[in-house]
Amino acid sequence: MPADKSITLVGGGLAGALLAILLARRGWSVDVFERRGDPRVEGYAGGRSINLALAERGLHALRQAGADGDVLQQAVMMRGRFVHPLAGESGLQRYGRDDSEVIWSINRGELNLVLLDIAESHGARLHFDHALEQVDFGARIATFRHHAERVAHPFRALVGTDGAGSTLRAEMAKVLPLGERTDWLDHGYKELEIPPAADGGFRIEPNALHIWPRGHYMCIALPNDERTFTVTLFMPHRGAHPSFETVQTGDEALALFGEQFPDTLPLIPALRHDYEANPVGNLATLYLDRWHLGGDAVLLGDAAHAMVPFHGQGMNCAFEDCVALADHLDRARTLAEAFAAFEAERKPNAEAIQRMALENYIEMRDRVDDADYLLQRALELVLQARHPGRFIPHYAMVTFMRIPYALALHRSEVQRRLLEDATRGLATLDAVDWARLDAAVLAALEPLQDA
Repeated sequence: MPADKSITLVGGGLAGALLAILLARRGWSVDVFERRGDPRVEGYAGGRSINLALAERGLHALRQAGADGDVLQQAVMMRGRFVHPLAGESGLQRYGRDDSEVIWSINRGELNLVLLDIAESHGARLHFDHALEQVDFGARIATFRHHAERVAHPFRALVGTDGAGSTLRAEMAKVLPLGERTDWLDHGYKELEIPPAADGGFRIEPNALHIWPRGHYMCIALPNDERTFTVTLFMPHRGAHPSFETVQTGDEALALFGEQFPDTLPLIPALRHDYEANPVGNLATLYLDRWHLGGDAVLLGDAAHAMVPFHGQGMNCAFEDCVALADHLDRARTLAEAFAAFEAERKPNAEAIQRMALENYIEMRDRVDDADYLLQRALELVLQARHPGRFIPHYAMVTFMRIPYALALHRSEVQRRLLEDATRGLATLDAVDWARLDAAVLAALEPLQDA
């Protein structure tokens, strides 16, 4: 690696702030340019505010940055999905075996503030209100707009941590096509809020991700440390009722919730107002054929592989990117070698979690209250106990382990076939052919070691 260990990050959001910490701690000279103002002064002015689900992959990255303690102080533990069917009993479906296997709800803005403070404390230079305008890769000059002024910044290498609408990605594509394509989901989302109870506490079970599954649409609610819940309604943009095309006014929203989510009406007193005031958000998956330009620039996180939020892994995947890139920069002889090795490692895994995130939307909105799903989930837990280290539930591999996402996807597909075959035509686990199933598990799955 050249003696000039300087690097410029475009984007001071979650991934940019974390990467700045990891590199500054390794002795790199780091500049971070962020188009928005300093959120520690002006308040957080981020985009979408869907709460983030912090899992083991993201926690591991925060531990590398020495940030996990500060972050977890502001997080709320979620033990599992609390499912609210339209008919029947509501109840908790645990993510893991016990409280050692949980995820954490964290506010995007609060997390960003913590990471920016730590990055600055390690010597990273933070430049706010600097929006990237253009890059001259030949002269190695990046030009930023700072209020009315244009600022020319010489760079050794650029890292795009500027999100799904990355300006750096657009500048890179002017030099070499990146094979960019975006698949827009035909569903969108709108955010609402459950305020604290009169006594200042949570109105519903705090240590869970609440889901109201309704087939082709759903509501979810994630807890916040100020005793509120962020509620997100996911529906088709257009088409048969309900959709955002057919439910446009606050009164129409009240009617929908009264019919399909009646238990939420007492919980969301500002439903009519918030439904009309808050915009409908769009959801998409971003694919690229390449993430880097030699040793000049590389993309990571949402700038390289934005995904839908239904597996809660977008941030965790981006944080894993940051650790991987820092490690490759430690080991490689050149920036070009580091960027190429990073892409080769992470691109197949990003594509795997993008696929799993899309699949998980169908599971969340349509399957979590189905009898066949619940039976297979029960069998999954039995097989985990019968074959520890070999049969590991899909959610555990993705959320509580750090094995490559691509490996988790492959094993999940094998395990899904085993579960479907073993439960076909059954109403309970009493009639499972255990000898045959145990033999199939041993034949199909090797013991698995975590990363």
